[in-house]
Amino acid sequence: MTLLRQIVGGAIVDSLRNPRLLLAARRTAPPAYAGMWEFPGGKVEPGEGHEDALHRELREELGVAVRLGPELTGPTATGWPLSEQAAMRVWLAELSSGTPIPLEDHDELRWVPLDQNAGLLELAWIPADLAIVCALLAVVVGP
Repeated sequence: MTLLRQIVGGAIVDSLRNPRLLLAARRTAPPAYAGMWEFPGGKVEPGEGHEDALHRELREELGVAVRLGPELTGPTATGWPLSEQAAMRVWLAELSSGTPIPLEDHDELRWVPLDQNAGLLELAWIPADLAIVCALLAVVVGP
């Protein structure tokens, strides 16, 4: 039996109170996902809390600090399944300091309107992240 790798991600929005834009990040690697869009974040290190890991990852990847909002609850106790070996927990977040720039793992960042008709679903999302995008839209925009 292998241990499930826990990943954390940030659904960074322009405002936790009235979100209208989402920050999407385009991956550079691995080759299977290069050029696809995702929620920035990464692995939880041994002994690290989930929220602490998310703050660390967003500092490392984007050079920003964030204020966390509610978690986008996934379908399992470990969050959103990414594969048989990994699951991701995702929190809404807003910037508290810094301007996001692609420091690691990404070559482009884009603020995308949180509107089903405004192109968010037209981005080539990593397949596992697409379900999370749809859940985010349901929370923010409604069904």
